[in-house]
Amino acid sequence: MIMTYFKHTTPILLVTGLFFFASCKGKKETSPGDNTKPVPVTTALPGGSVEAGIRVSGKIEAVQTAQISTRLMGTITRIYVKTGDPVRKGQVLAAISSQDILAKRAQTDAAIAEAEANVNNAQKDFERFTRLYNKQSASAKELDNVTLQYQAAKARLEAAGQMRNEVKALASYSSLTAPFDGVVTRRLADEGDMANPGVPLLVVEQSSALQVSATVSEDQISRLKKGLAARVGINATGQTMECQVTEISPSSLLTGGQYEIRLRIPEKEKKNLYAGMYVNVFIPVSQPAAGPPPVAALLVPAASLVQNEQLTGLYTISSNNTALLRWVRTGKTFGDQTEILSGLAAGEKFIVKAEGQLFNGVPVTEKK
Repeated sequence: MIMTYFKHTTPILLVTGLFFFASCKGKKETSPGDNTKPVPVTTALPGGSVEAGIRVSGKIEAVQTAQISTRLMGTITRIYVKTGDPVRKGQVLAAISSQDILAKRAQTDAAIAEAEANVNNAQKDFERFTRLYNKQSASAKELDNVTLQYQAAKARLEAAGQMRNEVKALASYSSLTAPFDGVVTRRLADEGDMANPGVPLLVVEQSSALQVSATVSEDQISRLKKGLAARVGINATGQTMECQVTEISPSSLLTGGQYEIRLRIPEKEKKNLYAGMYVNVFIPVSQPAAGPPPVAALLVPAASLVQNEQLTGLYTISSNNTALLRWVRTGKTFGDQTEILSGLAAGEKFIVKAEGQLFNGVPVTEKK
């Protein structure tokens, strides 16, 4: 029965397949791209107008920063603050217990008591031999010896007193205080840790006073002077503010050939600014007369760039009126414009805006 079923169905399937093949062969082959409507696009030429000046990167920092450490070696018994806490000048931040200081204080007290007793005894001898000498009952040599002993006893008492001052000075480092009004930005130790001389335990910054720190190359430093106005852009917030150059370092010995400059941030601009934020600094100064003339920059709107992981691209129009993604190398940013270093010619059009999805090969039409 099964064999008889296959005998009757096989010719039917064969005829059906032949009809389907013939119908497909009669249709015209088409590609998905043939029916794609052209995407209206707006094009532009790269610009080249760049305001003369110095452009550098920098960051916001506190005018005053202190790393709180101690000269003692001992156990940290208390830390009264945590990261983010505001502090006042003279406020106790941490306490350190040092048995060495306690032992030296006890030794100093004992040395002072002994020195005072010796001074009292030597003073009595001096007074007695002075009276005897006046009565010609003691020689000048004996008076000289007693006088020297008296002066030596007073010197030892003075030395013991200085030792006590030294112990007091060291003991003052067992209580760490804030050097100025500010905020705790880092806590580098916990209670129970061992404090070592010179090792920071806390970092305090003066949050009320902020400045911009940047570095300038050696070919630009001669164009700067104190008091110049500058435009500073905050990368994180997009905020732009006017600042002023307040410090210019005359040496690059410890900064790798770069000269440090600092700019004062106005009081009204400090809202929502924090130390460590990165900024772009532009100082408008004239181009120096000496040296080669500046090269015109190719600028495109930053919004027209396409990011693909580590690559940056820009859509252009091919000779077939299709979108062509061109990989480019970018340079500096000037406001909402980005410099193109390579990958785009000066007179070559690029797509600024499209009224549809762009991809390689999609037909495009320029809007007039």
